[in-house]
Amino acid sequence: MAILDANEIMFTAFEPKVANRFIMYIDGIPAYLIKKASAPGFEANEIILDHINVYRKIKGKVRWADMTLELYDPIAPSGAQAVMEWARLAHESVTGRDGYSDFYKKDLTLNILGPVGDVVGEWIIKGAFVKTANFGEYDWSSGEAAIALSVTIAMDFCVLNY
Repeated sequence: MAILDANEIMFTAFEPKVANRFIMYIDGIPAYLIKKASAPGFEANEIILDHINVYRKIKGKVRWADMTLELYDPIAPSGAQAVMEWARLAHESVTGRDGYSDFYKKDLTLNILGPVGDVVGEWIIKGAFVKTANFGEYDWSSGEAAIALSVTIAMDFCVLNY
């Protein structure tokens, strides 16, 4: 019979990561405009191998999930303008011209911060581009700030450095 180690069953103090301690770096968009960011995630598809009356499963292709960002949209610098400048690298709506992926794909960095501002986690998002953008809603009956600038980012893959 195995003997339990006291370190495995007793409470050990730890410092949890906190949701509001992050900073995201996107070339062309000031970091302070990014109010909210979903963390990267992925799904591994399965491949079913049939054999008589049973089957096995093996891992198929991995698909990285899209990330959603919410940005503030101040008067200056305009968050909407910053997002549109990035989106125009992929498709210029006035001329209908599309751009090369070297122009519109960017590498983003999502840093998770500790209590004193130290970086305790780092995601590198590779080959990111604007998939969807929603530029908010305006309402004469509301006195709230127009924050609802929402952007969905698609990417090739992500790397969790630590």
